[in-house]
Amino acid sequence: MSSFPVWDRIEIIRNKDRPTVRDYIPMIFEEYFELHGDRYFADDGAITGGIAFFRGRPVTVIGMVKGKSIEENKKSNFAMPHPEGYRKALRLMKQAEKFNRPVICLIDTPGAYAGIAAEERGQGEAIAKNIFELTRLKTPVISIITGEGGSGGALALAVCDELAMLENAVYSVISPRGFASILWKDGSREKEAAELLKMTAADLVRLKAADAVIPEPEGGAHMGPELAAVAIAAYIEEALGRVTATDMATLLENRYRKYRGFGCFTE
Repeated sequence: MSSFPVWDRIEIIRNKDRPTVRDYIPMIFEEYFELHGDRYFADDGAITGGIAFFRGRPVTVIGMVKGKSIEENKKSNFAMPHPEGYRKALRLMKQAEKFNRPVICLIDTPGAYAGIAAEERGQGEAIAKNIFELTRLKTPVISIITGEGGSGGALALAVCDELAMLENAVYSVISPRGFASILWKDGSREKEAAELLKMTAADLVRLKAADAVIPEPEGGAHMGPELAAVAIAAYIEEALGRVTATDMATLLENRYRKYRGFGCFTE
């Protein structure tokens, strides 16, 4: 599907029936126990996180929450986290570090919420703090983009040892409409912008910004949620085997070099 139009992939990941983190967690993990709140301000419904078992191994699971109805999306702010969501995620990451649990992040967000109240409560600082802390978190971190990976809102959970993307997922510094509005002052050219952004899973692996592509059922994950979950679980098992077999000093050095290498290229 390498020649599959980018805009078609975007329409697939925005399909209202596409599996969300609420679907994937019970299919992939056992005994998920959700934890709430950032211990500063509130509990953000855009991010869920807690403790679970993955094939007998205790792990910490953190994911962005999309809804399948307007009511669900209102509760989760359409998967656009507030700063308290990122602070909740960081609290759980630090807890995982303390108890030597690997962290599994499931990412699906158009971006962090850009409202005035979120900015007043330190949205930029919360994202930056997560990125900073993840670079040196002394426990393995595996992140998977299951749908949209929108800019810093996604990066706050995507600094990791291994990053995978579902086949139709996208990951970009800006949305195609935002790109078109800035570059051409014409948001209607978003389909053209999507092709230029190099935002697909195949593009990101080729650019070494992602490590693997996880296959989806033909037509998208919503055509076979259980099959998609099996593929995600298979990747997690393989990735956990690699990262847990690496000593922590080497893991941290590899993580540092991975992100320092972004943007390096030859012509």
